[in-house]
Amino acid sequence: MAKLIPQKNRFSEANEWDEPEEEVIRVYSKEEIVALQQSNATKYRALSPWKIILAQVLITAISMLFWSIFGEPVGVSLYTQSAFLGGLISVLPSALFLTRLELAKKTQILNPGNYLAALVSGEFIKIVTTLMLFIGIAYLIPGVHWVPLLVTYVLALKCVWLAWFWR
Repeated sequence: MAKLIPQKNRFSEANEWDEPEEEVIRVYSKEEIVALQQSNATKYRALSPWKIILAQVLITAISMLFWSIFGEPVGVSLYTQSAFLGGLISVLPSALFLTRLELAKKTQILNPGNYLAALVSGEFIKIVTTLMLFIGIAYLIPGVHWVPLLVTYVLALKCVWLAWFWR
């Protein structure tokens, strides 16, 4: 029964109203980050986004080859051209986006705000270019086959997932 009665004067030393101490976060310089990355190069391998663009081009070529073999008629046909257009819709906006980011890196004043603005504007350019390519192909290219175009487009977009395996 004595266990049910709260004991008096059992307060902790810390005042409950005091804020807990903040953790000290160390900010590393660019040189320290580079030194850390070089000390464990296998863990922190840098992957160029241009390699992903190259992978998108290769996937587009493989898809074109597939559609040239299994499309009718066999050989370079409207199926192959549609697959090419699907790859183009994926590769061209991505290349424009990366070019925008590369230009932002080369500016003399690179701060997080400017880089964020370049990132947002690059993404806007990518979205507008993709939409314009889809609309342009739909209106300007008669007889385009949408299945090879969309299959190649989705496959080329998913090349970004390959970056996880390359690391």
